[in-house]
Amino acid sequence: MRRGQLLGLLYLNLATVFWGSTFVLVKDSLQTLEPGQINFVRFAIATLCFVPFLFHRDPRLWRAGLELGAVLFVAYLTQTIGLQYTTASRSAFITTLYVVALPMLLGVLGHRLGWPIWLAAGLAIGGVGLLSYDGSPPNLGDLWTLGTALSYTIYIWRLERFAHRFPALPLTGVQILTVALGSLAWMLWEEPSWNASTFPYFSLLYLGLIASALCIWLQALGQRLVAAPQAAVIFALEPVYAASFAFFWLDERLGVQGLMGAGLIVAATLISQLRSGKPHPEQITPDTMLR
Repeated sequence: MRRGQLLGLLYLNLATVFWGSTFVLVKDSLQTLEPGQINFVRFAIATLCFVPFLFHRDPRLWRAGLELGAVLFVAYLTQTIGLQYTTASRSAFITTLYVVALPMLLGVLGHRLGWPIWLAAGLAIGGVGLLSYDGSPPNLGDLWTLGTALSYTIYIWRLERFAHRFPALPLTGVQILTVALGSLAWMLWEEPSWNASTFPYFSLLYLGLIASALCIWLQALGQRLVAAPQAAVIFALEPVYAASFAFFWLDERLGVQGLMGAGLIVAATLISQLRSGKPHPEQITPDTMLR
């Protein structure tokens, strides 16, 4: 495996670790804020980190960033609304359906995918099911979260096309700005109220600076070096990391079923790297990533 690909895997795994910690924070923030408020504040904070990179004048970069940002806006909106009605674990399970949906989409588009990707996708989705399924009946939140899975499928697919063409920092900045503006419009439609005494300051700072600004940038960097189907399987580690955070912070413990699920997901991430094919010709070397 090339050094650049290993670096890409590191970036994607770091992003997944941080994303694994967000479900409980968003769920808790929904006790006092509307979905539009949460997404607007977190992405407004994230946008401030990228202001110096928003003066890029390449119209192609702006078109790519606006397209990716629009899809990302739908993904975050549907996930946040879904968490109003479903549990965090169910949300994680349904969201991770993009691990299966992405290879299917690429197959429909004529891409040839090796058996490791298909096997890894099946193992990953089975593992997330064992880890996250809580046995409760379907609900409206599950339906909203299906929209999240479909949106992430499209986002990861399109990001692979654009990530190698444009500098990661301005591309990330345009995406985040787009999500912030879309969330502002949705928030104004919700006509929310604000309460300074119950406002989740720490949660939204973390969601904005770490889970949004840093992680979306890491994803843009990582997908310049790792193919989209492999990236999707790596993201399936998110509920494993979420369970780890719950163990250390909340003293929640996985049973035998949960441990089996975690093991399947870890196995899936390893299998996805077997015979992964020749590197994409557009995948660049690490020394050009921080332009």
